Amino acid sequence: MQCGILEPKKDIGGKFCEIQIKSGKQKKTRKYATMKRMLSLRDQRLKEKDRLKPKKKEKKDPSALKEREVPQHPSCLFFQYNTQLGPPYHILVDTNFINFSIKAKLDLVQSMMDCLYAKCIPCITDCVMAEIEKLGQKYRVALRIAKDPRFERLPCTHKGTYADDCLVQRVTQHKCYIVATVDRDLKRRIRKIPGVPIMYISNHRYNIERMPDDYGAPRF
Repeated sequence: MQCGILEPKKDIGGKFCEIQIKSGKQKKTRKYATMKRMLSLRDQRLKEKDRLKPKKKEKKDPSALKEREVPQHPSCLFFQYNTQLGPPYHILVDTNFINFSIKAKLDLVQSMMDCLYAKCIPCITDCVMAEIEKLGQKYRVALRIAKDPRFERLPCTHKGTYADDCLVQRVTQHKCYIVATVDRDLKRRIRKIPGVPIMYISNHRYNIERMPDDYGAPRF
């Protein structure tokens, strides 16, 4: 009767195995989840050409001129006063502004003109139009208003269809727009951009904030 002999653990090629000898044959039972030990690239046992060289810290010259990028301010601004604003006003309309106008039973173009006492051109971007279309059949009245021929359609060239980012990016590049929105987060983001007025709904009428005084916009 042949009996098996268990030998102690041996290190074979960096892997720990248990060798069992049965009837003159070796059987290796491999241990799982064991990692090979790797040499560090800075190890002294490596050759100099393969060894990673230590990083040398460059000493900064205190007398050297420091270069830093300063954001370029638009030429249309005189401090906080925007010289590009003027009739006819181009007003970027947000999705919720149309929905709340319908709830308040306000005609968009006429109410804008009553607020600013001048001709107003509502502008709607592709992102806002896509957002209204995604809302479905429940908001079909808002979609019909958005497709009004009096509205100017602005094409979008950027990736994605998130309307808030689209409006903020467009207003940052071109300061000739007024943003019409009821969204608090979007208002907070636009207030950080100088020279951009915000139109909102309160007391069943349109109001405007951050508008220059000489344009005659009423303040309530």
